[in-house]
Amino acid sequence: MAVMKATRDAFGETLVKLGEKYPEVVVLDADLAKSTKSEAFLKAFPDRFFEMGIAEANMIGTAAGLALAGKVSFACSFACFITGRFDQIRISVAYANANVRVVGSHAGVAIGEDGYSQMGLEDVALMRSLPGMVVMQPADDVETAAMMEYLCTHQGPAYLRTTRQKLERVNPEDYTYRFGKAVELRQGGTDAVIFATGGEVAFALHAAEALAKEGHQVGVVNVHTLKPLDTETILRLSEQARLVVTAEDHQVIGGLGSAVAETLAEAGLGRRLVRIGLQDVFGESGTPEQLLRHFQLDAEGIAAQVRGALQGV
Repeated sequence: MAVMKATRDAFGETLVKLGEKYPEVVVLDADLAKSTKSEAFLKAFPDRFFEMGIAEANMIGTAAGLALAGKVSFACSFACFITGRFDQIRISVAYANANVRVVGSHAGVAIGEDGYSQMGLEDVALMRSLPGMVVMQPADDVETAAMMEYLCTHQGPAYLRTTRQKLERVNPEDYTYRFGKAVELRQGGTDAVIFATGGEVAFALHAAEALAKEGHQVGVVNVHTLKPLDTETILRLSEQARLVVTAEDHQVIGGLGSAVAETLAEAGLGRRLVRIGLQDVFGESGTPEQLLRHFQLDAEGIAAQVRGALQGV
């Protein structure tokens, strides 16, 4: 049976381990420690945890101040709430080049019944726009832990996106995170290559397996670091495929789909591109399964969109 764990759970567990190894790590939360899973760090290191209340802007400023004083700050909230404090992140974190790790949980429509007001669906677009801001989204629990280890020594600001729902593990136990280097999980994508991120990676793999039974050769790439983007891998694999696909639980505008489109256009590589994600619409309320099916973000939805697009290339 596949290992299933939410990346927010892996985040909370790893925070405690890193707190023991890196005394400069501090954690801030905005009245959502139970949900972001930073609560584990509070119990282990109460003197290095700061509960800021429902005041995300103040939390960002405090996290930046601590970072500029030599700490590595993890500032946590729901993705939609924390990136909604864009002004503070822009000046206090990005412009100051502070070692703040902005952590946005509850990413995408897959959070379920809480609906659009709680869904991070524009957060990647916002964070990608900031100079010097690293944007990361792990595909499973082992990748989350490896990314966080890296972030304890990375110089400069970063955004880490985590999930409420459990994700199927796609990486081996001994996985090594390589900053800015996408991972080719399924090779041989001569018909299509799917560049997926976060919770969509496992669905993309299942979709590729289903399409293979129909005779389609589909590759899958885990784009865990959306900025800086691994343009070399994207261009190399896109050149080998008739169809290029992106899959993300986020708006296609400004997210991975936009990033890949920019890469292909700037290189002058003429390939049909299908961007799977929210197509300039708001999220809705329902079970995670219902919403993923509705927005064609599950394995069946991805396979259907790739199958349909292959008929026209």
